[in-house]
Order: sequence, then structure tokens, then C-alpha cells
Amino acid sequence: MVIKVLGTGCSKCNKLEENVKQAVKELSIDATIEKVQDIKDILGYGVMSTPALVIDDVVKVKGKLLTVKEIKELLA
Repeated sequence: MVIKVLGTGCSKCNKLEENVKQAVKELSIDATIEKVQDIKDILGYGVMSTPALVIDDVVKVKGKLLTVKEIKELLA
């Protein structure tokens, strides 16, 4: 599983990355977590508002900071 956090480095983007790492750890799943900060790459996903979460190249959420619980529900 490949999880990408799309964001330019704002506090919400950084917090989403932390929450994703925590959710993956709590679920004990094998996942690669990538941070995508290049605006062209972000726009390539059709995302206009960050932070955004992409799981296996599918945009799951955009413009919202998810909690660890919400991320775990998406990954389960």
C-alpha cells in the first residue's frame, strides 16, 4: 500500500502526515508513506485544496485534516 500526503508544508499538512504514520503504526500494516509537496504534482491529482490523502493513487480526502481514527477507518 502506498499512502501519499499532499501538501505544501502547512501545519495541517504536517499534522496529517503525523496522523497517517500513527494510524499505520496502530494498524500494523505494511505501507509506504510519501509526502508530496510539489504543487504541480499535487495539481496532477486534481487537488485544489490541501491537505489531501491519496491511497494507492486514489484521492480519498482533500481539504481536510483527518484524525487518526478517521484514517484508520479508510485503511481498514
